[in-house]
Amino acid sequence: MILDRRTLLAGLVLAPSAALAREDAPVWAFDFKTPIGPYDPAVGHGFEPGPGRLFSVKVPEGDYRVTLELGGDKASETTVKAESRRLMLETVRVGAGKTETRVIVVNVRRPELAPPPANAPGGKRVALNAREDGSYDWDDKLTLEFCGPAAAVRWLKIEPVTVPTLFLAGDSTVTDQRFEPAAGWGQMLPRFFKPDLSVSNQAESGETLKAFLIERRLDKILGKIKRGDWLMIQFGHNDQKSQWPQTYVDAATTYRDYLRAYVGEARLRGATPVLVTSMHRRKFDETGKIVNTHGDYPRAVRETAKALDVPLIDLHAMSATFYEALGPRDAWKAFNDGGKDATHHNNYGAYQLARCVIEGIRATMPDLAAHLVTDLPPFDPAKPPSPDTFAVPASATSSQETPRGN
Repeated sequence: MILDRRTLLAGLVLAPSAALAREDAPVWAFDFKTPIGPYDPAVGHGFEPGPGRLFSVKVPEGDYRVTLELGGDKASETTVKAESRRLMLETVRVGAGKTETRVIVVNVRRPELAPPPANAPGGKRVALNAREDGSYDWDDKLTLEFCGPAAAVRWLKIEPVTVPTLFLAGDSTVTDQRFEPAAGWGQMLPRFFKPDLSVSNQAESGETLKAFLIERRLDKILGKIKRGDWLMIQFGHNDQKSQWPQTYVDAATTYRDYLRAYVGEARLRGATPVLVTSMHRRKFDETGKIVNTHGDYPRAVRETAKALDVPLIDLHAMSATFYEALGPRDAWKAFNDGGKDATHHNNYGAYQLARCVIEGIRATMPDLAAHLVTDLPPFDPAKPPSPDTFAVPASATSSQETPRGN
């Protein structure tokens, strides 16, 4: 249901937030102590069909502050994900008879673009691929998933908000993977930020710098990015594929040129570009060291970042340290499909790579690091936690389909 802001605020005490809510905007509030039915487009809210507990609310495109009250009569453990499995809150434990209020910020987007002027080149929509059909990342709803064997949500409130945004442009290793067991590091990233910043992960499987531009995915970002935002750029896994002639770019020439274009477009709009080297594939030599399968592409990113004075997160280097710490015997436990996939990661691998990205932010971007949660300890990729004890609950939907671009 939609409530008048003054009526709603009269009954709630909200946690302080640096985010700015629009005073004239609608507010959606739901009491889960009262039964709520399946999603109905005519009503505009409800639980999604199928396994799991996914609750959707029809909202316009934008950023939303979601306030949740967790807990209840019994002890509970609640993990909250948004849209296509973006990790927002991780294993919030509340004792029996108690409640706890948490706040998250969720980015909602649509494929439509602002149409170009008459007779001007361009398009009206992002060119989504068939695998994106039905994705919660591109529909007209804000979708929340409540995970865990003892998840408990008493009520929630949704309101539009204006906050700085961290945009992600990249490939399958970054994207919000829709189904278990695959995962991208970008979909783990929101969990590590305070609710005064939005993470808009627009990476997609199979993408290259050239394809991302041709499909108007970069246009989507550039139409929304504003002064004070950030744009993280990680491509390379697919750019190096000379067998893909329509999207192949050479490490010594065109790859660097496209990186420069992305950097320039972000800076033109007052945003901060960030270059990220691709993580390694899982390939060890006979001594237990990771083999570079990316050729000169990581070096091209490093040299472009230095030449343009752009912040660099060297995930290529950190991932080698991470995989070698696990060793050939256990590194497969960080990868999709029970380790049969040596490129894409599972929840554990994506989570640890996200921690590597966070350490890169801490080392190079103090303005962005100021938005990180305050209780996050340092992470050393040479000493990762055991994959056997990783405990973030899985989502309810799964698929054995190979990620696009593999």
